[in-house]
Amino acid sequence: MNILFVSRLLALWKKELLTLARDRHGLAALFVMPAIFILVMSLALADTLSGQRDAIVSYAVLDLDQSTLSRSFDAQLTSFDAIEKQAGLPDLAIARHRVEAGELAFALVIPLGFGQSVGQRQTPGLRLLVDPAVPKVMQSGFRQRVEAAASRFWLKQALESLGRMIPGLVESVEQAAPEMTVEAVGHDAEQISAPSAVQQNVPAWLIFSMFFVVIPISAVFIGERQHGTLQRLRTQQVSFGCVLAGKFLPYVLVNQVQAVVMVGIGRYLVPLCGGEALILPDGAAALAALWLVSLAVSVAAVGWALFIASLARSSEQATILGGVGNILMGAIGGIMVPRFVMPAAMQVWARSSPMNWALEGFHQVMLRQGGVADILPAAAALVCFGFAALGAAVFLDHRARAQ
Repeated sequence: MNILFVSRLLALWKKELLTLARDRHGLAALFVMPAIFILVMSLALADTLSGQRDAIVSYAVLDLDQSTLSRSFDAQLTSFDAIEKQAGLPDLAIARHRVEAGELAFALVIPLGFGQSVGQRQTPGLRLLVDPAVPKVMQSGFRQRVEAAASRFWLKQALESLGRMIPGLVESVEQAAPEMTVEAVGHDAEQISAPSAVQQNVPAWLIFSMFFVVIPISAVFIGERQHGTLQRLRTQQVSFGCVLAGKFLPYVLVNQVQAVVMVGIGRYLVPLCGGEALILPDGAAALAALWLVSLAVSVAAVGWALFIASLARSSEQATILGGVGNILMGAIGGIMVPRFVMPAAMQVWARSSPMNWALEGFHQVMLRQGGVADILPAAAALVCFGFAALGAAVFLDHRARAQ
């Protein structure tokens, strides 16, 4: 690398940083937009992703039978996940009214003759009143839990009937089921917790904002093309590769500043607004792994931005191509909707998005206590994507000059 090339490169870096400093709209897209997203989404989804939310819906039981067995069955029903059991209902009209008013998500009706149906072939079925505003998944889950509880209750009553003739039968059946041992697997499994809203949203919107360097890069690049700056650089024997290198490093540095700012927002501003603070892993190795992921995301984002800038002929085209491309990669890749809540087919598609590779890299360190070796596959994929995009940009330039 000769002195002339280095001096040209330094001059290009200085020019890019000065140009970016004057671009208020570009800086707003890079810093203000993701900061707002991190703050709003972390607070809005704090309960949904924490797994520790208070029950937001409830149910109550209407016992029309009022027998010993019906009361015993009612006593066995408890609060389920995110569904709280309230006091019993006095009659069917009040049960319907409370469900219609949204005060209850479900009202379980135990019918007349419930207690006398044990051991009979024809049994009156339970009845469930449902608020249609409750998500279908929650409706299905609650119904399955009640049906399972009823099946266990019915089986126990049948066994107790037989147990009168065969002493010890119920106790032997209850003791026959083996105990289940639950083991968490992974790096330091006992330290792993489910991702919270801030653990999801800080890296997600940081990645999204890094890829939005496509807006300022495209604006500068296309402006230089339209004003003849690139042509004048060519007459001074400045190669297109040198021009790309002159734009590459300044925006990689900007991305790293973004990373520091967004992590600071998650760590200090979100808790001030009532959310959960972002907890970074301890140790130099973990922090080094996070920085390597951030650097790999920068390479991918800047490479993608330079490819779009080379492809587009106007700022409008660049905004459409870059903006829509980023939104699609974010929507598919788990930025806007976490991948773990997607259907199975969508989770497969999510793995094709570079933003998902980046998010998995961050989560590998933040959630699974991974190190540098654990993030290398994701980082390598991002770097390959970035250099492939740069190669495509150089190819487009050569083809344009050959025409």
